[in-house]
Amino acid sequence: MRGYLGLGSNIGDSRAHLEAAVATLAKHGVRVLRSSSTYRTEPVGLVLDQPEFLNAAIEIDTELAPEALLDACKAVEHEVGRAAGGPRHGPRVIDVDLLLLGNERYASPRLTLPHAEVSSRRFVLVPLLELDSDLALPDGERLDALLAGLNRARPAQAVRCAGPPLHVKRSDAGR
Repeated sequence: MRGYLGLGSNIGDSRAHLEAAVATLAKHGVRVLRSSSTYRTEPVGLVLDQPEFLNAAIEIDTELAPEALLDACKAVEHEVGRAAGGPRHGPRVIDVDLLLLGNERYASPRLTLPHAEVSSRRFVLVPLLELDSDLALPDGERLDALLAGLNRARPAQAVRCAGPPLHVKRSDAGR
């Protein structure tokens, strides 16, 4: 099933951490098909006094069910060096978020699909739309319309292109 993950880092060599996450996903039953460019973004959420993030979105293909894919994302975070605990929305070596998985709608105590914040965060919408300008939520709501609504409703959070897409190994991509 096709899906999308969001990657973020703001501790250490952030690009290397994002690249390591992409490389590690294959060991967990997740093929990375493509990556967006990387973007520098201001922190959002509960902890605003921290370094900017480097973010990207990746398109994936997997046979994993939602909970198993979440487990794979958490395992990748651990393998890349994210320590357990810490403040919610605080600084981190790596964050691997499950954003969309096909047209799945799913809710459990651990996971909501689509991701609860996918429609309200520029640093998620901009790289997703780079990968697929026609992308929509399972209810049909288009992501480009959500981004346009954010731009009208709130002061713009800076989302600046910082570099090329992350490296995706051809054997991992299956293309």
